[in-house]
Amino acid sequence: MSETIAPRLGVPDHGVGIGLRVPHYRTILETRPSVDFFEVISENFMVPGGKPRYHLEAVLESYKIIQHGVSLGIGSPDPLDMDYLKRLKELVRVVKPAWLSDHFCWGAADGVNIHDLLPLPYTRAAVARVVERAKMVQDFLEVRFALENTSSYLSYTSSQMSEWDFVSEVVERADIGLMFDVNNVFVSAYNHGFDPYDFIHHVPHERIVQIHLAGHTNLGTHIIDTHSGHVIDAVWDLYRETIELTGAVSTLIEWDDEIPELSVVLQEAERAREVRQAALDARALRESKGEPTSPSYVPHPPPRPIRVEEAQHGWSVGGPREHASQEAGSVA
Repeated sequence: MSETIAPRLGVPDHGVGIGLRVPHYRTILETRPSVDFFEVISENFMVPGGKPRYHLEAVLESYKIIQHGVSLGIGSPDPLDMDYLKRLKELVRVVKPAWLSDHFCWGAADGVNIHDLLPLPYTRAAVARVVERAKMVQDFLEVRFALENTSSYLSYTSSQMSEWDFVSEVVERADIGLMFDVNNVFVSAYNHGFDPYDFIHHVPHERIVQIHLAGHTNLGTHIIDTHSGHVIDAVWDLYRETIELTGAVSTLIEWDDEIPELSVVLQEAERAREVRQAALDARALRESKGEPTSPSYVPHPPPRPIRVEEAQHGWSVGGPREHASQEAGSVA
């Protein structure tokens, strides 16, 4: 198991971990496999006792655990749920994670929670709202807080900036970490027709405290972020480039649908460890030659070129696009 202290926001590098999932509890507790760290879904353990807390505390005896949430709703129009935050803080007291994360999303309005990670409009008003709430969450929980870029399947005509500009401005102004999901970058690049390398090169790399990797389901016209199957080669390539930009960052394999035997997930983690080391070796080689440690941005074509009819909507996650009428030369 590796453990080095990275300069990024004082957060350590935990190495390569996997998600702690119910089908693997028995094997993990009986065999104690070599895993650098586990990540848990916070909401699954925000209870006073019972089997969830028994298994959590049993795993804590041998492993480091990081918490990842899905219900905060940092961009929702409703006020933050203080009862939720108090229960989350109680779990933090037990787990003592080095950092904690949730998502750039919204999912509740007028007291109704639809339990989904809906994308935010990339507007100045949304930046201000998320910055204010992220600061409050980090101060209240008293642990480094990070937000994760989500995968998306729609965009807003009201957006005023690219997703990576939105993400960058929020984490800088709120002074929080970035949970960087490389698979989500690929999924959104495919769905919206932008260059995923443009995304990974233009976020604040020193604020990336953890990386997520996962498989997905490609339906041809679009990709759904299902966290099923193996990580595809194009995402491994993006991960390698990301590590060459960031240096050593804790990395997690997510596998939440059609979950295989633990040995299969551990093999995927081992591949992540090999790719990560190759990227770190490439950084070290450039440094030994007196060259910049990070690779320069080289534009790549989108995984799926955007169609004309899609561009007519005026916006994509990748940045502003003109309306078809404007492209024809009309003036409003």
